[in-house]
Amino acid sequence: MDGTDFIAAADRALDRTYREPLSLSEYVDLILDRPAIAAHASQYLLDAIEAAGTRTVIEEGERVERYRFFDDPYNDGEHAILGNTDVLNAFVDDLRSIAARRGNDETIIWFTGPTATGKSELKRCLINGLRAYSKTDAGRRYTVEWNISGAGGQAGGLTYGDNRSDDEDDWYESPVQTHPLSVFPESVREKILEAVNDRLGHTTVHVETDLDPFSREAYDHLTEQYRRQGVTDLFSAVTDPDHLRVTNYVVDVGQGIGVLHSEDEGSPKERLVGSWMAGMLRELDSRGRKNPQAFSYDGVLSQGNGLLTVVEDAAQHADLLQRLLNVPDEEAVKLDKGIGMDVDTQLVVISNPDLEATLDQHADREGQDPLKALKRRLTRHEFTYLANLSLEVQLLRRELTTDTAVWAADSWSELDERIRSSLTVDVDRGDGVRQRELAPHALEAAALYDVVSRLDSSDLPGDLGLVEKALLFDRGYLQDGDERREADAFEFDDDATDGEHGIPVTYTRDVIADLLQEETDRHHATLPVEDVLLPRDVLDAMASGLRTAPVFSPAEAAEFEERVVPVKSHIFDRQESDVLAAIMYESGVTDETVEEYVEHVYAWATDDRIENDRGEYVDPDPLKMKVFEVEHLGRFTESDYRGNEPTDEVVAFRTEKVITALNRHAWHNRDEQFRVEDVALTEIPVIESVLGSHDWADVRRTFEDFDPQQWDDPPENTETARVKARTIETMADHFGYSEAAAELTSRHVMGQVSYRWD
Repeated sequence: MDGTDFIAAADRALDRTYREPLSLSEYVDLILDRPAIAAHASQYLLDAIEAAGTRTVIEEGERVERYRFFDDPYNDGEHAILGNTDVLNAFVDDLRSIAARRGNDETIIWFTGPTATGKSELKRCLINGLRAYSKTDAGRRYTVEWNISGAGGQAGGLTYGDNRSDDEDDWYESPVQTHPLSVFPESVREKILEAVNDRLGHTTVHVETDLDPFSREAYDHLTEQYRRQGVTDLFSAVTDPDHLRVTNYVVDVGQGIGVLHSEDEGSPKERLVGSWMAGMLRELDSRGRKNPQAFSYDGVLSQGNGLLTVVEDAAQHADLLQRLLNVPDEEAVKLDKGIGMDVDTQLVVISNPDLEATLDQHADREGQDPLKALKRRLTRHEFTYLANLSLEVQLLRRELTTDTAVWAADSWSELDERIRSSLTVDVDRGDGVRQRELAPHALEAAALYDVVSRLDSSDLPGDLGLVEKALLFDRGYLQDGDERREADAFEFDDDATDGEHGIPVTYTRDVIADLLQEETDRHHATLPVEDVLLPRDVLDAMASGLRTAPVFSPAEAAEFEERVVPVKSHIFDRQESDVLAAIMYESGVTDETVEEYVEHVYAWATDDRIENDRGEYVDPDPLKMKVFEVEHLGRFTESDYRGNEPTDEVVAFRTEKVITALNRHAWHNRDEQFRVEDVALTEIPVIESVLGSHDWADVRRTFEDFDPQQWDDPPENTETARVKARTIETMADHFGYSEAAAELTSRHVMGQVSYRWD
């Protein structure tokens, strides 16, 4: 592509975004054909969220539907809100009730929670999603523009600031995105809405706002001029396309979305609706009163009129919250005495927990609490820290890199691969850019420690630890050999404090960032081991920094220090499994062998036949099943068979372990073309345990002269040297390790194994 191609692409993007202005009658015809375009604020926000669709996720062990809108799909996931799906679903339920006017019109939606839980991402996600939706045909948003020239007025006399169009100096857009139907007299507007809603059926469009003060000035001026001229069809004259046109706009901050930041200053009225501009006020003919054309309309409600108003860091604007009380009720605010403005906006308040303390400052006065009315209108949604390992790993990757992709794995094994994977980061320490590596399981270790610190231990069943609870919350089940325990087999307290406190991701990010900048005391003749960070490096640094980090109290630091031990143990088990699997890689069971066994068992259980290599249909082979069960599974011996025929114990195993698992994963969905290879065999517990289960006894039997104590520097031409070379190569080729990370990880594992080898 060259420069011309990029210019053409930009032209196409804008052509898809903007439409030619419409006359008022053309707009009415449009909404009669596509009523959703006329939606009021809360309904439009709901439509935008639902338009993105849903997906199924597992959070805190439960399978729930999640709105993709909150994955920030229009911005490549940059501001996706990870987790908190139940909170977001409750928010959508609130919107649905508000949009339908089920007595919730006065609601102000309040999001609270600790820092680094996704509240700021919610604001950005809403902005991105609404902006993108407003560029689609289904989400076009419209307002009106005025031109009073040619009706006895002077061109340029209509103004609310210094910004003027270079091409069309006489046209001025409503500064507060007024709804096009607000131009109509109320009685006519009601008839239009009745016709629109008859076509909608399942939802109802409400437009109860009149013209904004600026537009009212233009409307009244035109009306006065044409009345003086004796024009009888005044409304037609005033709304003639020469004076009024309906134009679509792209929703953004300042145009349909108002955001009040913590640093914004000014009087309550200035922050809410804007301020008078004294110089312009003197220039304009105010006819004995202040002229709304001399108003700035830069307050948060003015900017958010028509869609969404967000008060960010609301504790900084506690004085303003009471002023917002009547906005949802009356849908109106005042610019000044006698000059009011109708408002259609969905109010959202975002705060840290300190706002709650402000709201409760008069709680001891009970019925005399001056903030009681405000608290009654606030519908609270509390964000918590993530309690899912996979989500925390994603969040850490976001914090350390520019990787913003939202994971949507089809199976746990696929998700597990992403959790355990390594990460390479470019680090500039003043002497040039250098690559540092977080070895496999390092990010997993940090994320697991974060999650474990956030879980409530008071409701743990007797056989469950915090690490197991974390894994259960992420997978939806626990695996112990070939026994699988689903989440619904466990009962946790509804009032458990999971995610309410713990190690925030920002602390962990900073610890890892510091480690990436530091030198490590490691050396190797050929491998850059000094650039590798292992899981234990990260966990040790996290635990050692707790007591000096100001974000933790001494009690919290002591509690979190204790919780690192089971995390270290679990991560070591994961590293040990990698090393074992790599050592035994060439001695493992092939996928083809497993598939053949399952196919034979399936045919045996269903009295079916299988097709052999010659295309003949034959009975399942009892010898093949026996050999697999004895030699590969290690579950049975010769005494468990009568010749090649299974005893009752073997029959029960095949039926309860293999066939039941097939039923769960695929059999109930089979059709005439069903084949065993259609099943993800690694998702079947008993098979999963076969494919990846080895122990050190297997190593001892396979490599009789192997000595783990020689692993760090094995003598040449020894079996230990040959095993190590193949292991390092296998870990690099098949397990996602660099050679340097494989060297360090295998040393760490063998250092522990050597103690118990004899």
